[in-house]
Amino acid sequence: MKKSIILIIVLFVGFAGSQCTKNENRPDLKLSFQSSVNDINTAISKISGTKGYQLMSMSGDAAKSEDSFKDSITLPLIAGIYDYQPNPVPRNHYYFPYRLFKKTGESEKMIVNLPERMVFHPKYLHYYSPKDSVLKNNFTVTASDYHLYYTWWKSYDYKLSAGFTLDSEYVGDLDVSSSAHSFIDNFYSSKFTFTGGYNVSTEWQTGDTTVSSFALLKDKDVLLKETRVFIWDDFHRGEKQYILTIGNIDIKRATNIDSIQVYLDGVLQKEAAAVIKDGADTTGSICHKRDILLTFNDGTTAKLSEKIDPALTKLRTLIDSMHSMYFAKNIVDYIAVSIYYNTR
Repeated sequence: MKKSIILIIVLFVGFAGSQCTKNENRPDLKLSFQSSVNDINTAISKISGTKGYQLMSMSGDAAKSEDSFKDSITLPLIAGIYDYQPNPVPRNHYYFPYRLFKKTGESEKMIVNLPERMVFHPKYLHYYSPKDSVLKNNFTVTASDYHLYYTWWKSYDYKLSAGFTLDSEYVGDLDVSSSAHSFIDNFYSSKFTFTGGYNVSTEWQTGDTTVSSFALLKDKDVLLKETRVFIWDDFHRGEKQYILTIGNIDIKRATNIDSIQVYLDGVLQKEAAAVIKDGADTTGSICHKRDILLTFNDGTTAKLSEKIDPALTKLRTLIDSMHSMYFAKNIVDYIAVSIYYNTR
């Protein structure tokens, strides 16, 4: 009898222990959320301290040639190695009165060496000053793919793949694709790879259905990603689907779902909840006055904007600048067009 009792106790303790082990190994939503926001804050902190962030987060006055240039350029037309060596003799051209770059070698790519001040402060690139000719050409743009096609009615096709170095040190890589076939049919995607394996990408596609997204990754691991899908109905744009990924957590809302769903590692968290809060002038993005209030299984809550502040402000600046193609238009395009006009 005693042996039977002992055996039952051993079996019970073993079963209870296995259940505790299972509970301990089961992912916890609250802990996963905190770990994920820590990764996001660390990533943005490291990114914002890089030269790549300085490049991609710039904004300001547009280049004076932006609205006037409606020609087409391909990489073979501007391929070669160029140094910033401005010629002080004026040319008979309104937008490019001075030759800024001199071809110093052959290459299938467009490789341009210029002073870093021209890149981090574009006004010095757009408006020539004789004293700038003595500056060291310590910043290099290496474009391995480039084309800019313009047709009537503002249709265009654009591609840029380029790497950047400063004093021979790696700064980052930029890949941009953009096209427009009508006033409502547009596509844009941009990705910048920073030092440390971090990269930020943003995408926008319009038409009958509009899809907008951005993502923050460490190597191939998604730290933060937001996807919005809109449809046009009676001249009104309505949000059809919204997905926010925070590490291994997915928050989803769709027109065919009654409530906002929270997933952890792909498993629906039935006891968890989320509330999407929009400002009066929000664009439907956490980068522009949309906020998420997450309720965990234990009833406690966390507001996303508070957990990733000030990282969210820095991320917003970065994504806005990338989406406007500020660096591509005002630095790389300006260089390419300048070279194109001065080598014809």
